[in-house]
Amino acid sequence: MQPYALTLDKFLDHAAKWHPRSEVVTAGEDGKSARVDYAELKVRAKRVSAALAARGVEEGTCVATMAWNTQAHLESWYGIIGMGAICHTLNPRLLPSQLAAMLTQSGARILILSADVHELAHEVLGQTSTIEEILVIDGNIESGTVSNGACKVGTLNNAAAAVEGRGSVAWGRFDENTPCGLCFTSGTTGPPKGVTYTHRGNYLHTMRQLQADVAGLTSQDSVLTVVPMFHANAWGLPFSVPAVGGKLVLPGRQSDGPALARLIVDEEVTIGVGVPTVWLGLMDYLDQAETDVPTLKRIMVGGAPMPPALMERIERRGIGVQTTWGMTEISPLGTATPLAEANAASTSGRPAIGIDLMLTDAAGEPLAQQRDAKGNLWVRGPSVVERYLDQTELATRDGWFDTGDLARIDASGTLSIVGRSKDLIKSGGEWINPAEIEAIVSAHPDVSMAAVIGREHPKWGERPVLVVEIRQGAEISDEALLDGLDGLVANWWRPDTVMRVSTMPLAATGKIDKLLLRSEYGRS
Repeated sequence: MQPYALTLDKFLDHAAKWHPRSEVVTAGEDGKSARVDYAELKVRAKRVSAALAARGVEEGTCVATMAWNTQAHLESWYGIIGMGAICHTLNPRLLPSQLAAMLTQSGARILILSADVHELAHEVLGQTSTIEEILVIDGNIESGTVSNGACKVGTLNNAAAAVEGRGSVAWGRFDENTPCGLCFTSGTTGPPKGVTYTHRGNYLHTMRQLQADVAGLTSQDSVLTVVPMFHANAWGLPFSVPAVGGKLVLPGRQSDGPALARLIVDEEVTIGVGVPTVWLGLMDYLDQAETDVPTLKRIMVGGAPMPPALMERIERRGIGVQTTWGMTEISPLGTATPLAEANAASTSGRPAIGIDLMLTDAAGEPLAQQRDAKGNLWVRGPSVVERYLDQTELATRDGWFDTGDLARIDASGTLSIVGRSKDLIKSGGEWINPAEIEAIVSAHPDVSMAAVIGREHPKWGERPVLVVEIRQGAEISDEALLDGLDGLVANWWRPDTVMRVSTMPLAATGKIDKLLLRSEYGRS
C-alpha cells in the first residue's frame, strides 16, 4: 500500500478539489454574514502559511491563536497546521494569568489575535515575555494598544499580502505523528494541563466522528458550530465538515438565542453542535418570539449534562437530540448516541471504533463485570492523550487513561456518566453523588439549571446544597423542589439548603462553574 500520511491538510485539500463551491459562513455583528468557498479558503490559508514562514515559523513551531469561530480563524488554523506547525488555541474567557502561564509553557512567539480581545491580550502580555509578534484578524486595533514592550503588531491580511507571489509553502511534508495542536484542559479540578494533538490522532478522530452512528455528516448538511474553536478543536468539526464538503456555519462570538435563530434560518442549518446552555437560550427565544427554525433537524450536545426538560422542549419542535461524551484529553469525542436511539438525556451513547472503555474500582482495578455495572471510567485509543505537555510521567496506566468520571455501562453497551469522582460529597463518612440529585431536579419543567455542591458541616463534614436557576416566569417552592427527590435518593442525600440564582455561573467551557459555587456557598 502507498505510504499515505494521515495529515490534516488533506481535509481542506479534498474540500477545495471536490467541493470547491461549498461554503464557510461567518456571522457578522451587523446581521450580515461573510462567506467564502473551500477553494478560496485554501488559497487564503496557504497565504497564512507563507506569512508565517517569512517570520521563521517551521515544522514544530508553536503559534498561538486567541479568536472566535470565524473564517479568519479557520484560515489561520489550516495555515498553521498545514505547514507542520502547532496551533495553540487560547480561550479568551480565561483569566490573563492563566493565559500567560499557558503561553509561557507553550513558548509561542507569534499570537494571532481577534481585534476585539486586544485589551485582554494587553493584560496577558504584561505577564509573559514569549510573544514577539501579534497578527490581528477580524478587525483592526490602534498602534500601541497591545504590547509587552517589545512585540510587533500588524494584521495577518497585510502580512499575507506582503508575501503573495513569493512561492507557496508545501503542506503535509511531515510524519503523520507530528504535533498539530495544543489545547489546555479547563482546570476545573486543578491547574490547566496542556494536551498536544497529533495529525494522526486528529485524522482518525475525524474518521470516527463521520461514522453514521456518530455525527454522520454529509455534503448536504449545513453545520452550525457553536462549540468554540478554542475548546478541544471545536469537537473536530473544522476537520470533519470540510472532509465531506458540507457547509460550515460559524457564529463568531454571538451565541445568544436571537442571533443563532437568525443564522439557522438564513443558512438553512440542518445540524447544530454546542453545549446545552446554548440550546436553552435558543429555545427560550423561539418560545418568546413564537417562531421556529424549520431546517434544523438535529443537535449534538456535550460538555455538560443535558437537562431532561430542555431535551423535551427541543424534541417537541421535531428536532432530534444526540447526547455525547468526551473530553479534551481524547480529542475530544468519546461516545455518541445514535440518533435513532436518542431518547434519554442521561445517556451518552456508545463508543465507535477507535475508542475503548473500561470500568474499574476506586483503586483502578478492572471490574469483573463490565456491563450493567458502575465504576470509574478509563479509555484508550489513538486519539487519547499519553502524557501532558512538559510532563515526563505518563498520564496512562497500562495504556489506559483515567477520565475521572464515574460511569455506568448498560447491557447494550450504552454509557451514562453518573458523576465526577472529585465532585462526590462525603457526609458522615458516606458518599453522596451530586450528579444523581442534579439529574432529578433539572428534570422539573420549571428548572433551567441545577447544581449540587458540598458545604462544610461541623458534625457531618459536608452536607449538600442545591443551587438552582428557575425558568423565567416560573414559581416553585424550595420544598417542592426537594420533595421531588423523595423515593429516588436516600433521605440523607436530601440537600439541607436551596440557593436560588438568577443566572447560573458558567465556566469558560460552558459548564456550570462549581469552583465558583463552592467558593460562594461551600462554607458554613
